[in-house]
Amino acid sequence: MSQTSAQDKTEKATPKRERDARRDGQVARSRELTTAVLVAGGAVVLLSLGGQMTAEAVQLLRDSFEFDAADLARAQDMPRTFAQLLQAGLLVAAPILALGFIGALVAPLLLGGWNFSAKSMAPKFSRLDPIAGLGRIFSARALVDLGLGLLKILVLGGIGAAVLWSHRGELPSLAAMDVRNSIRGSGAVIFGLLGWLSLGLAVIAALDVPWQLFRHHKELRMTRQEVRDEFKQAEGRPEVKAKIRQAQQAIAQRRMMEAIPGADVVITNPTHYAVALKYAAGRMRAPRVVAKGAGLIATVIRERAREHQVPIVSAPPLARALYRSVELDQEIPAVLFQAVAQVLSYVFQLRRWTGGASAPPRPPEVGEVPGGEPDPDADADDADDGADPGAGPAR
Repeated sequence: MSQTSAQDKTEKATPKRERDARRDGQVARSRELTTAVLVAGGAVVLLSLGGQMTAEAVQLLRDSFEFDAADLARAQDMPRTFAQLLQAGLLVAAPILALGFIGALVAPLLLGGWNFSAKSMAPKFSRLDPIAGLGRIFSARALVDLGLGLLKILVLGGIGAAVLWSHRGELPSLAAMDVRNSIRGSGAVIFGLLGWLSLGLAVIAALDVPWQLFRHHKELRMTRQEVRDEFKQAEGRPEVKAKIRQAQQAIAQRRMMEAIPGADVVITNPTHYAVALKYAAGRMRAPRVVAKGAGLIATVIRERAREHQVPIVSAPPLARALYRSVELDQEIPAVLFQAVAQVLSYVFQLRRWTGGASAPPRPPEVGEVPGGEPDPDADADDADDGADPGAGPAR
């Protein structure tokens, strides 16, 4: 039996899930809100333009029934006359038509916003399944929709009946009035009816909008497994990320090893840390770290330095500070300038001595530097501050 059910979907939808649902055309919508906006807009139009529309409607009726008898003998003129009357009728109804167009654009902005999805317009043959259709008909959602429909009928029907009952004495007399007064009287009744219907629809929309939002968010809920799977897809599976990190580390190590032959000096701990520095006067503002490592990588750096006759200098505090505070291909900070300058001065003197140009230099005595404090776990070998076995003149 499947463990995934509606009860299992207890997690709030992720932003990606919401974006995918919106792309598929699944957004919160309330037909009651749209209807309330259109009816309220119609009441406003009648209130502001009702007099003008009434006059235009009276004139249209007069033009429709007043014509020259000779026009009956010219059948070819009838389409033109009909077109003129149709155009005049559209002009009379233009405010109402414009209201419907604007309402259709504004109503979605109030709930869900505009959304165009080609996928939602594609035919879904699964909807033709009679069994699934029966399930939708007798579902809890259908029962709630039925209840809302009955409530709407009761509320709007009651409002309409109350308004008409309040005008029961006026309605029979409208038939005995002339056309102009009859239209005006009917317009007043219709306006009052629309006003009360707008109020009733606003109440229904106020109930329907929270329900639609709740139902929409409930449909988008996810199981914990779906959330985890989505996170894995977004962030990458752990095993894949681990392989990527391994590949990146391998590339970085190869780049470090290729840079060691061109380094000026390798500063060691003497055994746990190793940091290779490069300085080109006039081209660099400060010495730069071209390789660094701890443990086995530090051993490899020292061995490669010996192979290429790169001087190795033991300066535990400085090695620790460089390893901890400077990344690869970055220049050393100003607080380490003095200590590094002592080491580089020793290296340059060492080069002159190997060429027979001066007396053998004394190894530098680098004191404590910021960030060079010992780490009891990683620096157990710091008690030996003597020279690295490989330190000394390049061979």
